[in-house]
Amino acid sequence: MIKAGIIGGSGFTAGELIRILLNHPAAEIDFVFTTSKAGQPVSDIHQDLYGVTDLKFTDQINKEVDVLFLCLGHGNSSRFLEENHFADHTKIIDLSNDFRLNADAHFQGKQFVYGLPELNREQIEKADHIANPGCFATAIQQAILPLAAHGLIHADIHVNAVTGATGAGASLSDTTSFVWRDNNFSHYKAFNHQHLGEINQSIAQLQHDFDKVIHFIPNRGNFSRGIFATVYTQFEGDLSEAQSIYLNFYKHATFTHISERPIHMKQVVNTNNCLIHLEKHGDQLLITSTIDNLLKGASGQAVHNMNLIYGLEETLGLEFKASYF
Repeated sequence: MIKAGIIGGSGFTAGELIRILLNHPAAEIDFVFTTSKAGQPVSDIHQDLYGVTDLKFTDQINKEVDVLFLCLGHGNSSRFLEENHFADHTKIIDLSNDFRLNADAHFQGKQFVYGLPELNREQIEKADHIANPGCFATAIQQAILPLAAHGLIHADIHVNAVTGATGAGASLSDTTSFVWRDNNFSHYKAFNHQHLGEINQSIAQLQHDFDKVIHFIPNRGNFSRGIFATVYTQFEGDLSEAQSIYLNFYKHATFTHISERPIHMKQVVNTNNCLIHLEKHGDQLLITSTIDNLLKGASGQAVHNMNLIYGLEETLGLEFKASYF
């Protein structure tokens, strides 16, 4: 059994990670670390786990665990690793943005591989340390990368994407309360969202001459979880050519599927899947992409990366039914 440690155990991504690992046939949770909740039952915070586990949060760390998941706020993972050193054999999967960019990927002698399986599967299988992609970045890259792989991005890319309240994390803020979210909609961080760096980096990895602009408008939706992205850019070919490109790019992708019918978010919420749909409108290719921000956009993808590192079946512990009704 793979012994797993979780750092930052009280947030939404940690809660999903605990849920997955409790039911993973090849892994077991060694500890869930948080200084603010030490000694409390995990189910006091993650109430969907009541009656499922008797785990308690701890402020003690086992530095010999096989795999360490960092579910910390951005900027805190690097600080934590500076203050805490683990065994040489410990694999690290970081869910923050601390190590996603190439400039930050080498840290304390550790090389972090960008953990988007549809892009870097072979590198992930050989990796010891993973920088898990961002949630928006996952949904948007899935929509764009097949074009980049064929060098077909010749114009700016326009993205409008909406995420649920869990995308803002578990800490309370003015824009996460029910009163504010209910029957409401707004944008934030227009054109300068922090995930643009990793998106641009991945596109350039496949299309070296990429020099266009991604115009990204992120939105807050009045639902709990999920991301729905609409992406469009100029494309000279017809729809059948685009479909062929996408089907070929994702032919070995376990969790990414090309739908012939228009997609909606309920098809993927509570799963590790990404659905993509293509339409051609004049000279524009419209790509819609949808994921669960906490699973494919965070904890599910982290476990997918763990499975790849250890040579396990990709779907192990990740075969969920969508919350369709």
